[in-house]
Amino acid sequence: MKRPLAATFAALSACAMLLAGCGSDSLSSGGAASGQPSGSALPAVQESQELNAALPAEIRQAGVIQVGADPTYKPNEYMDGTTIVGMNVELLDAVAARLGIEANWNPSTFDAILSGVQAGKYDVGSSSFTITAARMETITFTQYLNVGTQWATLTGNPQGVDPNNPCGKTIAFQTGTTQQDEIAAAQQLCASNPIVELSYTGQDEVNNALMIGKADAMLADYPITQNAIQTSDGKMEALGEQYGAAPYGFAVAKDATQLAEAISGALSDLKESGHYNAILDKYGVSQAAVDAFPVNPKVS
Repeated sequence: MKRPLAATFAALSACAMLLAGCGSDSLSSGGAASGQPSGSALPAVQESQELNAALPAEIRQAGVIQVGADPTYKPNEYMDGTTIVGMNVELLDAVAARLGIEANWNPSTFDAILSGVQAGKYDVGSSSFTITAARMETITFTQYLNVGTQWATLTGNPQGVDPNNPCGKTIAFQTGTTQQDEIAAAQQLCASNPIVELSYTGQDEVNNALMIGKADAMLADYPITQNAIQTSDGKMEALGEQYGAAPYGFAVAKDATQLAEAISGALSDLKESGHYNAILDKYGVSQAAVDAFPVNPKVS
């Protein structure tokens, strides 16, 4: 998550619901086709006629939203064969079901999604976007989580990385993320002992760079770091706790506030029905839950 430059080093130290389809034409999504959390005992999500009527006319008539996602960010968005699956996929599929439409998932590189939303290629960007003031200058967001950053190293921290002072170390991160912004800010304080920056298009490449010892440490959003550690066969460990919690948001075009508000309404209904919490519980991110889903929330 992005933090102010001055703080960089210090910061581094459920009612019954009826089936409504939400599949995909380009790639299938991993949530249940009804918007019901996989393995959940909850009923399927029912369309809200009121929320459907609140959608922009062109989306309501098409009955589908085009969604851009970077499927390298496990467990939030990732590939299972030819299927995009993950926590964000299940959540937005449930939102779509509540809105009475389908979500069509389109794989993309992370740093191309927001520009794709701006250009009208995607109706929604769903790729674990941290909401920042800079991003809100050109994009409208609906908040759905509150997530921090966490570092990881190889087990035992063999290179002695200190998140409070990463100068001189080789650090891996994903291109276009707030973690890249954070390292850039930290770099300004390193003078003659700079951080060696390894910026990768995919989070899977970041994880691999650490696993093979090319990087001394990596940093990513808390759920992503935790998943990398849990799937490393004991080769990786957390370096400190998560910090700098900031809001995640579904991204729409700057002038698409009508769609953003409809998404917010659907999320509120899913929170009340229990589907929102069930999806977060399934992926072990319940601590990131929020109680309200504002459009363009205030951020520091």
